[in-house]
Amino acid sequence: MKFPAHGIGLRVFAARSTRLVCAAVFLALSFLPSGCGQNQNHAIAPAGAPIVRVLLLDNRPRVDLTATASPTLRVGAGQARRLDLPRGTAIPIFYTDAGWKVGDSVLGPGELTIEPEVDGSVAVNARAFRGRYRFVPRGGGKFDVINDVDVDAYLKSVVSKELFWNWHDEAYRAQAIVARTYALYVSRTASEGTNFDLFSDTRSQVYGGISAETAKSRSAVDATRGMVVAYGPPGQEKIFKAYFSSCCGGVTQSAAAAFGDPPSVPLSEQNIGPRCSESPRFNWAPLVMTKREVTRRMRLWGAMNNQPEKGIGDVARIDIRTNNRFGRPTSFLVTDARGYRYSVPCEDFRHALNTDATDGVTLPSSFFQPVTEPTSIRFTNGHGFGHGAGLCQWCAQHQATAGDSHEQIVLGAFPHSTLVQVF
Repeated sequence: MKFPAHGIGLRVFAARSTRLVCAAVFLALSFLPSGCGQNQNHAIAPAGAPIVRVLLLDNRPRVDLTATASPTLRVGAGQARRLDLPRGTAIPIFYTDAGWKVGDSVLGPGELTIEPEVDGSVAVNARAFRGRYRFVPRGGGKFDVINDVDVDAYLKSVVSKELFWNWHDEAYRAQAIVARTYALYVSRTASEGTNFDLFSDTRSQVYGGISAETAKSRSAVDATRGMVVAYGPPGQEKIFKAYFSSCCGGVTQSAAAAFGDPPSVPLSEQNIGPRCSESPRFNWAPLVMTKREVTRRMRLWGAMNNQPEKGIGDVARIDIRTNNRFGRPTSFLVTDARGYRYSVPCEDFRHALNTDATDGVTLPSSFFQPVTEPTSIRFTNGHGFGHGAGLCQWCAQHQATAGDSHEQIVLGAFPHSTLVQVF
């Protein structure tokens, strides 16, 4: 999908210097309010901040709505009107054959939009979010709940949910920049016809709503307002999918190896060293899974994702197939008792072996050495927590406490990148 580039007056931070420079930079993606391009359902964001669409709840037969002030309601293309609700009382919302039923009121079919009078005055299932709510029918009486919210308002609880409460202000600011870039990239590359851009959990970024915000997270978002990380020739910088994870274990991996993304200079692997060694998962103790359990999990993951591993025979051995240039595994070779061999990318392998972990044994990362034993697989020399691509949060905290600025932290995490203020 292609989007028009728009010339915008921006602040640009050079990759080798944090000195403020004025320039006109063309981004590959437009940051425009509703009616001006991608995602026509977006509300108009205040002061130019783009809107992102976050899936709060999916495929639900009912939710409860609580309001402290009367919100505005619209069904389909109908007229907006006030919805009078008893204050502080949970009112059920259903989707019936006749359309929406809110308490005792039947409102007709179509998409339901509820706009709070002020942020925080409407809660869904006892959780209040900034922005507006959209209730989208799914069929069979079920529906999704989506939050349309300007990206910086969204980030105020993302940053606090993604980092420890007592971490350094500069780490918080670095996280705000990276999370903003990720959210805008994903929202502006969403497929046509989708109703939302982002999940509210670890499938995208953890989003907790107003109650999850802290003074520190709000300050970090405000201090970096509109700032993103970008890559490209001067005047042609483009934002990219700025990944982050908890602890890289000393070596990051490329987004290409982790997720199959196209190769990208700012998302290439780096040899970080012991910068994130304060993390309790920088090194982790050996873990053991029986071959029977490994087989069960791989078959289940394969069936859930329609992958060849759904038909794997009894697992006989596991080996590293490829490493990146710094020695972190990028793929594994699984051999079953029939002699069939399966090449599995590193993150697919980790997810496969963490599927339905009823015994509580899970792999913190894909950075380890597998050792095949007669009836089990031992995962040794484990390092890191999470996928290890992009910004390492524990590295960011170490750098912040050592005196690095948030600009230095972000530019170091994404080689040859630039910081750009887009609104």
